[in-house]
Amino acid sequence: MMDRPFRLPPLNALRVFQTVVRQRSFRGAADELSVTPQAVSQQIKLLEDTLGLELFARKGRAIEPNEQAILLAHYVQAGFDEFAEGVRRVTKLGQRNRINLNASPYFATRFLLDRLAGFREIMPGADLRLTTMVELPDFVADDVDVAIQWGFGTWTQFDQVLLLRDIKVICCTPTLAQSLHAPADLRAVPLLHSVLADLWAPVLTHLGVVGAIAQSAFRFQDAATMRRATLAGLGVGLLSTIDADEDLASGKLVAPFGRDVMAAMPETQTPGFYLVLPKAHRRVKSIAAFCDWVAHENWALPIV
Repeated sequence: MMDRPFRLPPLNALRVFQTVVRQRSFRGAADELSVTPQAVSQQIKLLEDTLGLELFARKGRAIEPNEQAILLAHYVQAGFDEFAEGVRRVTKLGQRNRINLNASPYFATRFLLDRLAGFREIMPGADLRLTTMVELPDFVADDVDVAIQWGFGTWTQFDQVLLLRDIKVICCTPTLAQSLHAPADLRAVPLLHSVLADLWAPVLTHLGVVGAIAQSAFRFQDAATMRRATLAGLGVGLLSTIDADEDLASGKLVAPFGRDVMAAMPETQTPGFYLVLPKAHRRVKSIAAFCDWVAHENWALPIV
């Protein structure tokens, strides 16, 4: 036997119900909604008939929501709040200069902040609001217009543009490097891993390293922590070029197999920083202008 299909109560009946719960009175709800008490009563009866249960204890002119009504009111209010938020976002899209940007913390600090003045010259009235997050945000829940995210360009449901390849450098302390004479020696030392992606597997394949490797208990979510762990001698790390160059120049770290050993890796195996956003967001002039600026900026060039 098939279950009877679920039927959602009329939206107006739910709106009246929520008002009655808040006012604790049919007349109070009627005054707020600018209708008659009889119209309120009819909507509540319609709702109760649709649900097949009573929602209020009636004591003369006073009414009190019962347990079912209190539970239902919670969800109805949450639903109307979502409706209001949706309408707010839809109506504001073409009417504002605000750009809610979320960027990878590493990209924000190492590349973006020093260049934002250039975008300000193009759009002096833009209200740019920057937040940082290691993983791709939820564009709706997090109220984000556009993101700049680290990864491999796997967000095919969104519009994405590669801005910069993040070529890594194999780095370790001089002490640890004493045991690394050939890439095969990496099998016997701790390798520091990223939580977001398995970077070592393609690197070891590129270097011709086969066989089991030593297990490492360390996994890090962001580039800054990976760098600090490498400096602390916890293992061999994969550092972004800017960080590696600073630490190689200071002598704190060394690149036992050369700085550019991974430059020839296939692009599909090399992470990068991507401009990512829902396609519809490009219809907003301020967002489109920011995306155009980001896409045409040469992020590989150092700030002078």
